[in-house]
Amino acid sequence: MSGSQEHIVPRRVYFLVAAALLVLLTATWAIAEIDLGPFNIVVALTIAVIKMMLVALFFMELRWSSRLTWVVAGAAIFWLLLLLGLTLADFTTRVPTTLLGG
Repeated sequence: MSGSQEHIVPRRVYFLVAAALLVLLTATWAIAEIDLGPFNIVVALTIAVIKMMLVALFFMELRWSSRLTWVVAGAAIFWLLLLLGLTLADFTTRVPTTLLGG
């Protein structure tokens, strides 16, 4: 394969990212034990997005990938957000059937 460059990542980077993921896992558990009211879901989703980004950037090696790979990853995230947004819009506009007497 001429023209392709392979990026060599030191093991230390992978160990640091794995340690960060373990810290974030502990933070997720700690937040679940604390009652923050409506902010529980916000904090939990923020931690989840950070963990997702660490896995994608380092373990899936997106950080060192081509621009086309970044475009495909961005399109996948956009598609996921679109599906979640439309599902949420449908869910929030439905009237509970218990209020209608049925």
